[in-house]
Amino acid sequence: MEQKLPIPPFNFETATLKVQMAEDAWNTKDPEKVSLAYTIDTEWRNRDLFINGREEVKSFLTAKWEKELEYKLKKELWAFTDNKIAVRFEYEWHGHNGQWYRSYGNENWEFDENGFMKKRFASINDLKIDEKNRRLK
Repeated sequence: MEQKLPIPPFNFETATLKVQMAEDAWNTKDPEKVSLAYTIDTEWRNRDLFINGREEVKSFLTAKWEKELEYKLKKELWAFTDNKIAVRFEYEWHGHNGQWYRSYGNENWEFDENGFMKKRFASINDLKIDEKNRRLK
């Protein structure tokens, strides 16, 4: 069986590594690459959307990064247990009209025994910012 290291149960070191790996993957803005961290039947709640399965994840991410230009993300470990990790994050992006945003949020992740994320629940808020106030570049 394929594994996505590190695998549960998590400790501080492996949970921190898992968060950094997620940040690095999302910053590629490559839906195919990002989707491979999730189970085939992954369940997501992203804002007001409910997404089921790796194929829907790819479609969602493709649309996201077509809208959210110059996307840059920073994640931080918040808490962890055996197979669960909570993160806080912020990311910056602009729309096609040039308006910049900083999006803040929290995610709760649950992993299977092979280290693939089977559940991702995200709550996110957007704040309009001026380009000069960007922190993530």
